[in-house]
This record gives sequence, structure tokens and C-alpha cells, in this order.
Amino acid sequence: MQAVVEGLLFLAGDEGISLDKLLEILEIDNKELNRIFCDLEKEYNKETRGLSLELLGNKVKLVTKKEHNQYYEKYFSFSEDSTLSSAALEVLAIIAYNDPVTRNVVDEVRGVSSSHLVRKLLSKNLIEIKGKSDLPGKPNLYGVTERFFDYFGLSSKEELPKLKENDMIDVETELYYSKYNEQDM
Repeated sequence: MQAVVEGLLFLAGDEGISLDKLLEILEIDNKELNRIFCDLEKEYNKETRGLSLELLGNKVKLVTKKEHNQYYEKYFSFSEDSTLSSAALEVLAIIAYNDPVTRNVVDEVRGVSSSHLVRKLLSKNLIEIKGKSDLPGKPNLYGVTERFFDYFGLSSKEELPKLKENDMIDVETELYYSKYNEQDM
């Protein structure tokens, strides 16, 4: 069961997973889950391991060990010149065409969490926080930077390839029809 918990934590990524959800998925009690966490922590506390467990409120997630941060920083500085993955390009395109946009909207368009990719694009200075949304929780609004234009050889957003009308997604309308219109059927 320890391996299953570790796999679930890996799948949950930066978001983490709630203790209640773990209990529900694993169909175990709190005592058993605590035993699994104790075993995992013993394993992760070894010097040969690079991960640790972090409990934040009611969520738990896998994180890298703080004592190795100098190496992780080097990794990100070396990866500055690396090419962007197709997923990162997808997130970047969504942000470029909808600038400014919240990460939740990006997630809705993609259908998966984009938090890691947004952080990566922020660290590469291809996107930036342009302000706060008026939505509940005041999420960040993201937009492209001057470096984005340099990276792609563009002088402005007007030089982005034009999308066909049927390629354009009005996210709010799309969400309305996908969430509320189905109930009427």
C-alpha cells in the first residue's frame, strides 16, 4: 500500500491530495494511513532519497528536499536554453492568445493542471503576472513578456498566427454549455 500512496502523491503533483480523498481511494482508516505515512517518512528521511512528504492543512504532497536546493536551482538555470515541451508550448499559446488569463482558465482549456508548466514558463521569463482577477480568491492573471516576443521573433501580439473562427474558444461560453446545458438534456 505504501507504493500505491507514493504513486498517488506523484500523480497529484503540486496540488497534493487530501487525506480524505486518500482514505476514500484506499478504503482504509486513519490509523492505517498514518502507519503508511510513518513508513514513507522513514524511507524519505534516508540520505539516499531526494524527496520528502509535506502536510499542508488537509493535503499531503511529495516535495524535494530543501537541502538539495542548490542543485535544483542549477537544473533550472541549465534548462533555460532547452527547448520547450509541446505541453509548455500549448500553455504558452493559450496565455498568448488570451492575455491576460488565469491559470484556471488555462487548465479548463487544456483539461489538465498547468501549475508546473506555468511556474516553468515564469522561471524562463516567457510569461509574467499581470495582475489579479476579480474572481473569488483573486487568482493571478498571466500574460506574455517581451522575452516571449524575442524568443519567437515577434514584435507584438498582432504578429501571432491568426486563428480560424472555429479554433477560437470563448472559455466562459464553452464552460456554460459544457456544465449547465448538459443538465437540461
